[in-house]
Amino acid sequence: MGSDRLTSDRSASDRLGRDQLHGTRMVEREAELPSARSKERQERALEFGLESAASVQDRKIPLFNRAAGRGNGWTFVGVPFQEDMRELADRDVAFVGAPLDAGTTYRPGTRFGPDALRRISQLSAFTYNMELGVDLHESLDMVDCGDVNVMPANIEKSFDQIDRAVAYVHERGIFPVILGGDHSIGYPDIRALAPFVDGNIGIIHFDRHSDLSEYNMDERMHGTPFFHATNIPNAPATNLVQVGIGGWTSSRSGVRVSRERQASVITLTDVDRWGVDRVAELALELAWKDAKAVFLSFDIDSIDPAFAPGTGTPMSGGLLPREALRMLHLVTREGLAGMELVEVAPQYDVSDITSGLGVHIILDVLGTLVNEGKLGRRPDATVKADAEAARVDDQVAPAGG
Repeated sequence: MGSDRLTSDRSASDRLGRDQLHGTRMVEREAELPSARSKERQERALEFGLESAASVQDRKIPLFNRAAGRGNGWTFVGVPFQEDMRELADRDVAFVGAPLDAGTTYRPGTRFGPDALRRISQLSAFTYNMELGVDLHESLDMVDCGDVNVMPANIEKSFDQIDRAVAYVHERGIFPVILGGDHSIGYPDIRALAPFVDGNIGIIHFDRHSDLSEYNMDERMHGTPFFHATNIPNAPATNLVQVGIGGWTSSRSGVRVSRERQASVITLTDVDRWGVDRVAELALELAWKDAKAVFLSFDIDSIDPAFAPGTGTPMSGGLLPREALRMLHLVTREGLAGMELVEVAPQYDVSDITSGLGVHIILDVLGTLVNEGKLGRRPDATVKADAEAARVDDQVAPAGG
């Protein structure tokens, strides 16, 4: 009643109308602004970042994000950023971020994992390890491809994107290191590898959880990747070796699938009873049996949360870092076709110790592959002066620290 009286007291010229709003003027002004440079940037991003998977309807979205996903300006251990993905060639290693946490069932945040890994990797940017006797910058040609454009609200489209991006790396004969991201990306990562292996793929999977359920909450989420990966014809579960499974977040449905499909499960009880070296030798034997290639999937929650608190589903009683590093040295020495490091969720971390450990794991794996002559150039060519020095050095296996 009061407002009607107030309005009637004003003259028509004093009344506020839509046309007098600043918002209305700014909406109209938008049509007058130039857009040529924005279109150029968009076209350049699409050209350099490649076309997305067929399931992505918006064809203006590139496969690789060219505008972001470099750790707020950082690349992994300071390697060059591969801006134009069309020119990806003649490299040994490509780091690929998969910032997905749509597959988490408890605490989200792994979409920030690739950034956290890249940022803390600057501490190791010299890539020299005295114990391994290797300098990765000298032995490997490495690039950072930035992040895959994932769809936070559509996990299946995200799988298609990751599959297409990782396959692009494999197609060029380059070793992919996928920076996760939650563990649901394990399925598209192996799906991307499968067409390029003429034979079976073995999988060595470090985790506290089996991740073998068919679905979580009616979707293929981070508790399901190896159910679907082992449905791929040349990635049989008989070549799946799971290390560290146990604790109070175990899934009975996943354990049932493991039993039915004859996957191999190495618990922490096995590690304590038989020792790191013996179980690592067994893992190597099982993963490589009648296989042509092996993929490494490392979930950071396989490490006890005292050393790796920055993860979504922590479970106490996990591996000690030194145990994991020793085991990784042993299981990777026969070579790998690729690797993923998943489930780093930096907002739960303390002083970056989880992401720092993740970087250490990646670098140790690469260093072992170099020393074993499976990737890049062995340091022997320039370091070893004579055959006797080479013979003596080869008898000393580094501990992977």
